[in-house]
Amino acid sequence: MIQKLLAILTLLSAMAIPSHAKTEFGKLQGAEYRIDVPANWNHGLVVYCHGYDQHPGGVIYDERKPLPPELAVFVNDGYALIQSGYSTGGWAVEQAVPDIEALRKYFVDKYGSPKETYITGHSLGGLLTVVMIEKYPAGYDAGLDLCGAVGSAPRMLTRAFDGRVLFDYYFPGLLPSPAKVPKEFEMTQPMSKAVFDRLLAKPESATTIRKLLGMHTDQDLAATIIFLTFILKDIEQRAGGNPFDNRNTIYTGSADDDALNGGVKRYAPDAGALAYLQHYVTLSGHLTRPVLAIHTTYDPLVPAAIPNDYSLLTREAGAGDLFVQQYVKHGGHCHITPDETEKGFQELRRWKNAHQAPKAGWLQ
Repeated sequence: MIQKLLAILTLLSAMAIPSHAKTEFGKLQGAEYRIDVPANWNHGLVVYCHGYDQHPGGVIYDERKPLPPELAVFVNDGYALIQSGYSTGGWAVEQAVPDIEALRKYFVDKYGSPKETYITGHSLGGLLTVVMIEKYPAGYDAGLDLCGAVGSAPRMLTRAFDGRVLFDYYFPGLLPSPAKVPKEFEMTQPMSKAVFDRLLAKPESATTIRKLLGMHTDQDLAATIIFLTFILKDIEQRAGGNPFDNRNTIYTGSADDDALNGGVKRYAPDAGALAYLQHYVTLSGHLTRPVLAIHTTYDPLVPAAIPNDYSLLTREAGAGDLFVQQYVKHGGHCHITPDETEKGFQELRRWKNAHQAPKAGWLQ
């Protein structure tokens, strides 16, 4: 009887642990997914959260494409890698959180409980990394936030709204109202070119708005302002209206702040819209697992001020020793190389396994 039971357990173990590299594609709760298990699987797991995707149906994985280099580093280190495409695109926090957790549980049921589980993600996926660590700490050992928009949505997206308000003061009529972006608005090359051309036509105003928004170039400003407008449209559709209120905001940093505050448009929020943003999502800072955040020194879309705010939040919550920030000397959103990702992952594993926290500052 005992020998028979051992034989069954051996068979089940063999079924759960692939002896060669395995890639699985499927759909779970309306969300596409991809699972990669290397032949030299070390029984560790990395859960990857992708960033903002404008397509409404969520990410669909192409079975013909290999892993991109920035994700292949995890599999090359012997870890299984799972990715949920989320059941919707856009600001998909509401759907992504249960989709990610469902995929993690699916993996555990099919392949067995990993010896350790890490979670990581870029941009919006960096925010989701922290959300999952805060919400489901028992499921994860540590998190690696890469260029993440790691902030509570009301404050973080108010920053985007204010950017549009300021842009409209210097370039009125070029873009739709930030408080009511039409559903037809799309991010297109002609739209970006129209903004860029207007910036070139009014260089003094362009210089001022770049300074106010922390942009280095007109190209960065044009691309970012179009993207932020699209996000505002997405948020307004999800929230049932405009959640932002700048009637009590004093804008500073221009050559004439009196004229700016007297001339900038003011907007009242729509009833109930803010509640959606508060729910999806407000961070607490109450970490119980270590999180390493890596950011570029210049990011036109997600400036370092956003994770800086979260760092303060963790300290206020008594968990500041569990959040470490490092930077890489690049400009641009998410311009973190695969080698830098690998170095960060090594430091995170050392933190988790040897209790040696990474040194804050430059990731070398």
